[in-house]
Amino acid sequence: MDNNFLLSIIVPVFNEEENIELLLKRLLPTVQKFNYEIIFVDDGSGDATAKKIKTKINQNKNIKLISFIRNFGHQKALSAGYQFTKGDCAITIDADLQDTPEIIPQMIEKWQKGAKIVYAKRENRDVDSFFKKQSAACFYKTINFLSDTPIPDNVGDFRLIDREVIDFINNLTEQSLFLRGLVAWSGFPSAYVYHKREKRQTGKTHYPLTKMISFAMEGITSFSIKPLRLASYLGFASATVGFLGIIYGIVGKIFMPEYWVTGWTALFVGIMFLGGIQLLTIGIIGEYIGKIYQQLQNRPQYLIKEKVNL
Repeated sequence: MDNNFLLSIIVPVFNEEENIELLLKRLLPTVQKFNYEIIFVDDGSGDATAKKIKTKINQNKNIKLISFIRNFGHQKALSAGYQFTKGDCAITIDADLQDTPEIIPQMIEKWQKGAKIVYAKRENRDVDSFFKKQSAACFYKTINFLSDTPIPDNVGDFRLIDREVIDFINNLTEQSLFLRGLVAWSGFPSAYVYHKREKRQTGKTHYPLTKMISFAMEGITSFSIKPLRLASYLGFASATVGFLGIIYGIVGKIFMPEYWVTGWTALFVGIMFLGGIQLLTIGIIGEYIGKIYQQLQNRPQYLIKEKVNL
């Protein structure tokens, strides 16, 4: 294996003070045979995460830190890491050690054989709850059904990308970042390595149900206009049902007046059905309008409080 390159490891962290030591104990022996840098991106932690990282920087000058003023989100933290990385390739990995650092040499080997993107695919997720596994499967099936760009399932954000892909991402001007989709959309040659997903070492997940739903909506609306078409189809279907109801009402009134009793049930069902369709359609349109609004604001994606060793 050719070691004449700079490897960048990007680690987004949010309230992970207990995992910093554990991560580096496994990560450093894996990367120390390479020319490397480890960039921690502190996404507005409220604990001693940044302090722990600074202690490690004093011991190892290959470790670096970017700290945000407040929490801007996981995808923005990854984006900041890509902006400041100097590596010929970059690997993103979370600090909770659910992804396996020991497979990094395999990822590098695939990269040196020509792959511009190397995904770390989870072949075993027994440590995840039934709900977590099913919701993840549902997410990937839904987004791949709606999206024009297939996104690999069970890969997360543990991946290696080449300098060319890094530059592509850094040159994008999108405010709504969904990096899993953007990396796949780029179309660069890709490969896979496989690993067993491990149990989170300490602390609690930072992706509760509400964030998972928000992340799913971000991904779907970033890569497809099919939800807008679906809203159009639902509007057409509801209009068709309404038109048939009108015909039914007129025919019944003319030909069966003695049996025709006006009831509240049909009126109630009709109002609820049409109201539901209208609210769903407005909600879908609103998601896309919100993205346009954010793009026009053109605010910085994140604000940096400090940089250490960069």
